[in-house]
Amino acid sequence: VQLQASGGGLVQAGGSLRLSCAASGSIFSINATGWYRQAPGKQRELVASIIIGGSTNYADSVKGRFTISRDNAKNTVYLQMNSLKPEDTAVYYCNAADIYSGSGYYPDYWGQGTQVTVSS
Repeated sequence: VQLQASGGGLVQAGGSLRLSCAASGSIFSINATGWYRQAPGKQRELVASIIIGGSTNYADSVKGRFTISRDNAKNTVYLQMNSLKPEDTAVYYCNAADIYSGSGYYPDYWGQGTQVTVSS
């Protein structure tokens, strides 16, 4: 199983970015996927999550600005980030939980991080 994150970059405050995280490796299903972020000197925090049925959960700091979605057929989760603020600057990580695949069951799996930098 692999999680490949992409879409990070440098953007001015008020701008938008879309992150993608594609899971590969003979995957049958993934129960929950989410995006976390870690800013320098801070703990990793949950940004948004979505379960296979479509229910979503957001950190208060991003509600109304970020939208998480998933394409189950492509095993891909997206994070649309609008109205970005300098405090959104962090390394963003995707996470998948309860993965059933041809190589076995994975309770928890992390992708590599992607840097998001928002300039003021």
